[in-house]
Parts: sequence; structure tokens; C-alpha cells
Amino acid sequence: MKHLAFLLQPPALPPAARHAALRSLLDLCAVWASGRQTALSRLIHEHARAHFAAGAATAPLGFDGRPVSPAGAALAGGMTIDAMDAHDGYREAKGHAGCGLLPALTSAWLAESLDFDPDLFLQRLVAGYEIGCRLGAFQHRTLPDYHSSGSWVAVAVAGMLAPLLGCDAGRLAHALGIAEYHGPRAPMMRLIDHPTMLKDSSGWGSMAGVCAAYLARDGFTGGPAELPRQAEATGVFDDLGRTWLIEAQYFKPWPVCRWAQPAVQAALQVRERVGARRIAALEVFTFREAVRLAGAAPATTEEAQYAIAFPVACALLHGDIAPHHVDGGGLRDADVLALAERLRLSPDPACEAAFPGRRKARLVARLITGEVLETDYVEAAGDPERPLDDADLEAKARRFVEPALGAVAAEALVAQVDLSRDRLDLAGLLALLASGGAAPCAAAVAE
Repeated sequence: MKHLAFLLQPPALPPAARHAALRSLLDLCAVWASGRQTALSRLIHEHARAHFAAGAATAPLGFDGRPVSPAGAALAGGMTIDAMDAHDGYREAKGHAGCGLLPALTSAWLAESLDFDPDLFLQRLVAGYEIGCRLGAFQHRTLPDYHSSGSWVAVAVAGMLAPLLGCDAGRLAHALGIAEYHGPRAPMMRLIDHPTMLKDSSGWGSMAGVCAAYLARDGFTGGPAELPRQAEATGVFDDLGRTWLIEAQYFKPWPVCRWAQPAVQAALQVRERVGARRIAALEVFTFREAVRLAGAAPATTEEAQYAIAFPVACALLHGDIAPHHVDGGGLRDADVLALAERLRLSPDPACEAAFPGRRKARLVARLITGEVLETDYVEAAGDPERPLDDADLEAKARRFVEPALGAVAAEALVAQVDLSRDRLDLAGLLALLASGGAAPCAAAVAE
């Protein structure tokens, strides 16, 4: 089976794939740190401390440092990244691999006291991306329901970790089966209609995958996994090791749902032509799923993120959407709320035909003078066709980390995941994660 062989012994990463992995790693860590400011993260960290106590295997809560079990650390980490909703994703899978993979990998790495080998770390992370993105895309093509990422992330996490824990091919297969059976196949559109802290179930998928890998290592049975078997039979894994989907991830400039970001991009184009206070009414045309993102007056971070009216109004007035705009006092910005109330959402056949391979929107603004401004169809920055460059990602990392952890930690992260030199200081990065964000010396994580 191609996927089992790949997971057991993935090939060395070519330079482009390795660099793409570093880009995703930096971005995920920055969003993770920023997410620690949210109510969701505070709640899930206290839950992990209360109900996932550290045992024989101990992992620190990311950007917190308190010890819990590896499963608890993965749960809290995945949910915290998801809490800020600015992490990378893969369009064909309609979701996010790295959000669940990275907290699982770091928690198991520290719990098992593995060597600080950056090449092995990146190789395992990319193996999870390659399997997960293919499974996610295949699952969405073959199942009728729009489901959350956690379902296929659980399988990818188990496949990424099981070989690290010493599982052979047989136990790896059982790990995939356990993860698939227990993975959260959540109804995503319910979350779109009723935004809450459930998000994309990535944290729960991460936790399920970690548990599956440890259970399989200890002899628990759970195979066969049906989803990987079906994907294998239809050739989904034939290009493993030749086509690297880690290079096809999109990156989000702003901490809101990706479906809203084409409309935000269009709003910034309008802002270049006219001041927001001259706008009497707005209409956004986009694909049907995104039209269900309403959210003119959000009461919570989650409602602000799963919205279009609020982030579009925020972009028009402020020229940006920063983490503080979707949390705390930012939710009560009277000017943003007033402008958001003047926005309508309408489905557009051209946008619908392009989805999910392309996410588009166009905006029509009617001014108080009666003049009408229209944009062309717009796609958000950060897609593979309009990528954020390395400098953009480093600037985003500083912009997200500094308000949460301070300038020293922000600069430490950018130095540890050094895009300019294609270098990963794994010991330093894991020390930063384990310290609560105080930028300790790398030796601290080994003590």
C-alpha cells in the first residue's frame, strides 16, 4: 500500500517542499501564539489541565508550559490555532491540515524526548500534510455532507505519529483505523449558520489521532481504515513523493474564515477609491456557501470570524483586520457595526461554478451621492496564484505574536523558523512553545 510505505519511510524533502514546510510552520506558530488571547483558548487550556492530566508521557501546553498528556496538549493546541482562524489550508480539501498536525507532532516529540532533528521533524510534518490533504480532498469528493477537517486530520495525525512511536506497518494500519473510526465528522455548515467555539473540529481530530497512535503502539486494534483504502484504490496516492501538496497551501492575511476573504480583498480595492464614510449601501456577490456567512453584529470572536459583513466593514474602515478587531473591544466598534448593517450578500453563479477550486467575490458599493462603484471578481491574497511571499509571512508573524507574547518572542520565532536561510532551530522553537512564550534558551526544553 503506497500510503503505508510513504508514512513509514517518506522520501527526503526536495528544497521547494522543505521551504514550503517552513513557511507553514512559521505561520501556524504565529497563529497559535495569537490564539492564546482568545476565550476559546483559555477555556480549552483549563479543560486540558483538569481532564488530561500528565501521566507517564508529559507534554507542555503550547505557549503556556503547564504539563498535560500529549492528547491534551494536542487538543488545546489545535483548538487554539483554530481559535484565531488565520492558519493555512488546502482548497481541494475544503479545510486545514496543519492546524491539527503541528500540535500533535510537537506534543508527541516532547513527550517522547526525541532528538532535535529538524529534518526529521519537517519530514514527519510534511508526511501528515501529504496524506491529510489527499484524504480530505477525496472525502469531500465522495461524501455528500460538508464536514469538518477533524475527520481526516485525525487519520493524518495517526499516520504521521505512529512510525515515530515505533509502529510497524501492521500497527500503523491499526492506528489509521482507530483514528478514522473516532475522528470527528462534524456538520460544518451548522457551524457556519451558528458560529460557536466548535470551529473546524481540528483540535478534536488532533487529539483523536494522538490517542490512536499511542493505542496502536500499545497493541490496540482498529483496522482496516476504509477511507485510505478507497483512496488508494482510486489512485489518490499514486503521486506521493512526486507532487508535494505542502507547496499548494494557501495562507490567510486576516483572522477570519477563508470564504470571507475574497470579499475583504474586494473591500480594500473599494477603499482605495473612496472613503468608507461615503458608502450608503454595499452588496457582496460570492459563492452560495459563503452567502451563509452573515454576521453584521457579532457578539463573539467566532461570530466575527464566520461572517462577511463585519470583516468587510472592518477592512473598509481600518484598512486591515487584525486579531484585536475580532476580539474584545473590536467587536463593539460602532462605526464598523453601522457600516456592516448596510451590507447585503447575494449568490453569484460565476463564483459558485469556480468553488471550491477558486474562491471569488465582487463588491458593489452605492455612495451617498448615488454613484455606484463595482469591483471585478476578486480572489484573496495568499492563494497559490497570488501567494504571500516570505517577507509577508514574517511580517504577519510579528503582527500576530507581538500583541500576545511581546516583541522578544516574536523576533525569537522568526529567527527560529528562518525563511531567509531555510533553517529551523527546532530546540529553540520547542523551548519557546514549552515556556509560555518567554523566549527561553533552547537548553531549557531538554532539562
